[in-house]
Amino acid sequence: MSTVVVPAFAVVPVTVSSQFLAQQPGNGDNGGQGEDFGKSSPVGFLILILFLIAVALLVRSMTKHLKRVPESFDEPAAASADVPEAVEEKADAEEPVAKTEKPSAKSD
Repeated sequence: MSTVVVPAFAVVPVTVSSQFLAQQPGNGDNGGQGEDFGKSSPVGFLILILFLIAVALLVRSMTKHLKRVPESFDEPAAASADVPEAVEEKADAEEPVAKTEKPSAKSD
């Protein structure tokens, strides 16, 4: 186990400076901690209540909007059964074109 040895000429300044820094201010300021330290005003309480009401309204609005979001953004399969015949014929006409296209080869 190693111990740290402080030279004698360094002990006195360290001790004096630590005692000086640990003292409370003596000019009556008390570091900003007077008799009103830690007390809030009625205006602060009113602002806090307004913030809480605003948060409650925002949560309520967000909940309403989230209920409107669909479970899935994929196209439903049942909707394709209700498509008119003209649209189905157009879709059938496009399918062979899509099948005959050849993939393009990459050339580097």
